Amino acid sequence: MKKLTLALLSTIIIVALTNAQTTTGLRIVNNFHIASPGGWDYLAVGPVNDWLYISHGTQVNILNKKTGDSVGVIANTTGVHGIAFDVADKNGFTSNGRLNNVTVFDINTNKILAQIATGQNPDAIMYEPFSKKIITCNGRSKNLSIIDPVNNIVTDSVNVGGVPEEAMSDGMGRLFVNVEDKNEIVVVDTRTFKVLNHWSIAPGEGPTGLAYDSKTKRLFAGCEKLLMVIDATDGKIVDKITIGDGCDGVAFDAGTKNIYTSNGEGTITVIHEETAAKFTLLETVPTKKGARTIALDNQTHLIYLPTAEFEPQDPNQKGRPKMKPGTFQVLVIGK
Repeated sequence: MKKLTLALLSTIIIVALTNAQTTTGLRIVNNFHIASPGGWDYLAVGPVNDWLYISHGTQVNILNKKTGDSVGVIANTTGVHGIAFDVADKNGFTSNGRLNNVTVFDINTNKILAQIATGQNPDAIMYEPFSKKIITCNGRSKNLSIIDPVNNIVTDSVNVGGVPEEAMSDGMGRLFVNVEDKNEIVVVDTRTFKVLNHWSIAPGEGPTGLAYDSKTKRLFAGCEKLLMVIDATDGKIVDKITIGDGCDGVAFDAGTKNIYTSNGEGTITVIHEETAAKFTLLETVPTKKGARTIALDNQTHLIYLPTAEFEPQDPNQKGRPKMKPGTFQVLVIGK
């Protein structure tokens, strides 16, 4: 065999590395700009009308998820974090962190129907299908508010012993809650709304985003530079995978068996669930700095990430850089 020249060997290595890093084909395929001011947190794909709901300062912006055109606003939701839906009753709910309440709105007309007082600083919000309740994770009061979405009243609260960041249901009577400051998952019985277990997820630290695979009964908790995979039947750690920095969101696509972590550094980490015991890191997809929360459209498999452009940051300055006015945007990730 003839010896390879240095130039040819370098070319082969570069091609191999390039091919190894393009396993999913995911990239930014669109960018929806929203000119109004304000920060953001979660966003959600709506259950009807091809609408995308984005938390944005004092309001929720509603866009056509295909075109990015504005189709409405849910106003007076100061400090809004998340959006949830009760499809059966055709209502939506927003968690308003600075108002310590939830706004109820009609998902067809966007008309505001009610406001419900909750615990302090309601953050993540979800519809829990087993109990048919709306649940908020209240960061400052360190509890969950349990809301009856038919009568629009709080019927119970659950003290989780720390800051609840996000919750997922198994749909069969158990709720799993990421508790950020305790590095654990708290298990709640949705029949009685009593705490069943506190599961440590060390070495995972600061769990934020949480996703769940109902078939393999695996929880995916986004932590500081790690995705922790947990057995939802007993709390045992199944695996841990290195991810990008600044993760604040995790999504699981049941159709492709891919797990996505949205990382504030400006990447998505893509992990494939081969089996209940085997997980493969596929790719790190470039996005934009600040794109730390995520919404997955299970029908189209598109991913939505909110972010903005930022002012240059002083190296000695702590915290997040200052947002450039009028640059808020939603990235669309697809093939």
